[in-house]
Amino acid sequence: MATDHFAGDPRSNLERMRAGDLYIADDPEIERRQRQAVRLAARYQAAYTEDPATARPLLAELLGSLGEEAHVRPPLWVDYGSNITIGARTFVNYNLTALDVAAIAIGEDCQIGPNVQLLTPTHPLEPGPRRDKLEAARPITIGDNVWLGGGAIVLPGVTIGDNSVIGAGAVVTKDVPANVVAVGNPARPVRNV
Repeated sequence: MATDHFAGDPRSNLERMRAGDLYIADDPEIERRQRQAVRLAARYQAAYTEDPATARPLLAELLGSLGEEAHVRPPLWVDYGSNITIGARTFVNYNLTALDVAAIAIGEDCQIGPNVQLLTPTHPLEPGPRRDKLEAARPITIGDNVWLGGGAIVLPGVTIGDNSVIGAGAVVTKDVPANVVAVGNPARPVRNV
């Protein structure tokens, strides 16, 4: 028997997605917004190669919020961009993948290494029809003055406290408190800062 995941729920897939509930990921309106973000990210990358300062307005248009003196080196890979906030003076190195189905909040004065992944989507584990199309998401919050080493992966629903350092290649599966160094897979605090 097929499961109707949305019985009695009149909301659109976009509304369900924004609420953090299960939704159908290949919904036409959601796909339109994703394509728009991909085009804007590509325009930002092309403009950045000519002049990073004149490319900044494109980045500000793509993101939900971009703090003063924040700097993002392309390429930047996003689902929507509009669900990402980056605080003042934060530096993001090459090749950030920020799947912003849910909010991604990056604090002020952060340093984000190359090839970092911030992943908010989740998928159901129980079998059922269209399981491959169902998603939900949980937000990611990165505090102020956080360092994420190259290749770090931050999973859905994680909060990283202020002044923490996440080692290169770490996989952050759970919240990290403020003022610690966390390393490994899964990432675990190994000392205080």
